[in-house]
Formats: sequence, C-alpha cells, structure tokens
Amino acid sequence: MRTTVTAAALALLLAGCSGGGLSAELVTPVDIELTWTADPAAVDGGQVVEFATEAQGPWTILEFLPADRETYRHPDLMPDTTFHYRVRPLVGAASDPVQVHLDAARPDVRLDDSDLSWAEPRTVTGPRPGPAGGPPTSLTATVKSRSAVLFTWADNAAGEAGQLIEVRPAGSPGWTVAMTLDPDVNSVGLMTSATERQASFRVRAFTYGTSSAVARRTTGH
Repeated sequence: MRTTVTAAALALLLAGCSGGGLSAELVTPVDIELTWTADPAAVDGGQVVEFATEAQGPWTILEFLPADRETYRHPDLMPDTTFHYRVRPLVGAASDPVQVHLDAARPDVRLDDSDLSWAEPRTVTGPRPGPAGGPPTSLTATVKSRSAVLFTWADNAAGEAGQLIEVRPAGSPGWTVAMTLDPDVNSVGLMTSATERQASFRVRAFTYGTSSAVARRTTGH
C-alpha cells in the first residue's frame, strides 16, 4: 500500500530540532532519527540514550551505546506525540576482561533447571582488593552449562548508579552491554546467546556524566 505524505508531514520530515549538539529529525511521520557529537567523557564508559513523553520525565533508557556512536533511530512511534530525548555519558572504568569458551565446556556440565537461584543478582560480602572507588577487580567466570556462566567480582565502587556486564564476542571489534545491574551487586548468572559462547566479558560500575541538552520532536499523523 502506497503512503501519501501531506505537506504538513513533509515539513516535519525536513525540519530538525536540536539541543546542545543533540538533534531529533522526523525521518518518517513515526520514526525519529537522533544525531549528536559524542561526549569526550564517554570515551571509556560509553553512553546511554533516553526518552520521555513529558518534559520532566520520567526517562526511559532506549539503549546503552559504544562511546563512538553518534546516531540512533527510534522507530514505530505513537502519532501526534511529543518525544523528548537526551544522551548521557557513562563514567567509570571497567574490570580486566575474562575469556569464556562455553562450547568447550565439559560434556558432564549440566544445568539444573529446577534451581536457578545461583543466577540471581546478589551481593556477596567480602574484602575489596582494589582501591576504594576504583574499577571492579577479581572478575571470575564459572561455567554452569554449555550456555550459562556465573560471574563474580569484587565491587570497589562507591555511589555508583549501576553496573554493566559487557561482552565482546570472538572476532567482534567492540564491546556491547549484555546485562544491567543495580549498585553493589557482585555475583550474577548469565544465559548466553549463541554468539556469546566464545567471548570476552567484563564488568563496569558507572555513574552518569553531564547530560546533553534535551531535543524534542512531535510525530506526525
């Protein structure tokens, strides 16, 4: 079915809305394209793009992004609705990575599906071998099955906004976020995807850097 674009909708398609380097462009009546210049503060920790339908929030995370990303498309939106956007850098160093090779796990390693309590995010008390306020240390990966792994680490951070389990599959040039966690967690299980069974993993405690100005755009009919 062919879609007819009205003159008013075409004007919206051609108009951008910018805020402090972040712009929101209506590329179809219900698709918004964001562009910005990456914050130098995001070089180590990455960045997060968020949206809200009210000027003061609440804000919802759309995606955690690598530090060098400068575009994001928010598709299939509600018509006649104003969307507000902001981008925030993530500040905080990551642990040293660990290598996981689940396809090479012993054949006798089996996961008991009746008890997955080991995989729940939790805080295990113990010494903090790293410097106070420093990155996570002592990250270990324990194979639980051919697709499941238990991560434990020493949480040396204080006042973090949250923590990320990051993954870089074998042959991949960059890191992506596999899981988000609350502050103070230092043990969690992960059920890996097929591409993550031979991969490097690391954990990062983060705080939010200074937000971009807010960009807003109203969708068409």
